[in-house]
Amino acid sequence: MAKKEKIHFIGIGGIGTSALAQYYLKKGYKVFGSDLVASETTKTLENAGTKIFTGRHKAKNITQDISQVIYSPAIQKNNPELKKARKLRIKCQSYPEALGELTKKYFTIAVSGTHGKSTTTALIALILRKAGFKPTVILGTKLKEFGNSNFRMGKPTFRLVPRLVPPGSAILVIEADEWQASFLKYFPKIIVLTNIEREHLDYYKNLNHILQTFKKYISHLPKDGWLVANKDDKNVNRIISKVVENLRWYARGSRGSKKLRKILKIPGEHNVSNALAALTVARIFKIPYRISFKALSEYRGSWRRFEITEIRYPIRYTIVNDYGHHPTEIGVTLKAAREKYPKKKIWCVFQPHQYQRTFYLFKDFVRVFAQAPIDSLIITDIYDVAGREKKEIKRKVNSKKLIETINKAARDRKERIYLPKEEIKNYLKKKINKEDVIIIMGAGDIYKLAEEFST
Repeated sequence: MAKKEKIHFIGIGGIGTSALAQYYLKKGYKVFGSDLVASETTKTLENAGTKIFTGRHKAKNITQDISQVIYSPAIQKNNPELKKARKLRIKCQSYPEALGELTKKYFTIAVSGTHGKSTTTALIALILRKAGFKPTVILGTKLKEFGNSNFRMGKPTFRLVPRLVPPGSAILVIEADEWQASFLKYFPKIIVLTNIEREHLDYYKNLNHILQTFKKYISHLPKDGWLVANKDDKNVNRIISKVVENLRWYARGSRGSKKLRKILKIPGEHNVSNALAALTVARIFKIPYRISFKALSEYRGSWRRFEITEIRYPIRYTIVNDYGHHPTEIGVTLKAAREKYPKKKIWCVFQPHQYQRTFYLFKDFVRVFAQAPIDSLIITDIYDVAGREKKEIKRKVNSKKLIETINKAARDRKERIYLPKEEIKNYLKKKINKEDVIIIMGAGDIYKLAEEFST
């Protein structure tokens, strides 16, 4: 590995790139990286031995002795580090391209779909580990069972699974993201398909474009590959072809559903569905039910997926930190919250993620929040995703307009207001009462508000 010992990651603090950086660290490579800001993730990588350049990306961070550069899909073509690497003819790959190479080397299980990828990936990984398999896992969130990490290095398995995994094979479990059709770079042996919906409309033209891309992705399965698909989802049903020889459906009325509702610590029917997907994969591996249910019952949830913190001072109340940023995710999460806290006052603080998503799904956001089973809603400014926003759309949509439209659509007099992010904490401190529940939602930096309440 003399000539391949130094790898540089551009945008190393990203949830995917940081996991891949950990993989190469474990493989013995010298890992370097850059990111605009320091974070808990970059600090963790530094503690593990990574050299990280923080601040504006600079060409001088790229040196001739680097053998490979891996960059986040969010990195622009004119990035100075990327331009310098290409000038030096260093091998450059996007995160999906680099991960795609690994999927060809491992027995790969890829979890795909608009919603539920992180939870389903985590559940599959935990069942496999409980059963004695030792998969390498690359997650889109941090998992408590992995020491609050988004990565776990595995080992080759010598457990015999006839006609599936040859002894000595290494298993890889990943999330396969559809953004910018990233998953077309992956070649798994098992694909889990949770659901398909209108999303990432800054890249996809319409739902049909999304469906055709998923269909192309499924065609990457080898002849002896397996497709695990959600029977409850109408769009999944639309793209499933009889060409897939090894097809396994799951649905919320299927075997195990009733027991899962009793044992799962994570609330909501959507999580019952995620657990059924994991259970179906376990059956392919011939893992006994007792082992699978044990692993599922012990799952404590992951970072920003209905992550609960109980605050006890100066009064007792609950903070729920959640990554939900698509109308469907928001709807099922708030419904699950009401089922979990039927008699408590529920506040929702929401930070819309990306102007284009807010614009394209505006009517869906209005419908979901107008009907949501909560008591009060606060929406703060839209999280501006650098390099992914169009100026003409930014002029057409904002959070004040969203709140106004929600209030017009709602048939009640519940409190629904706009507040700048820096005013939310003080406002809630004055308003909340004992036993209230505050759900803080969004894929941007709103999670920091949840952390402020916890400190």
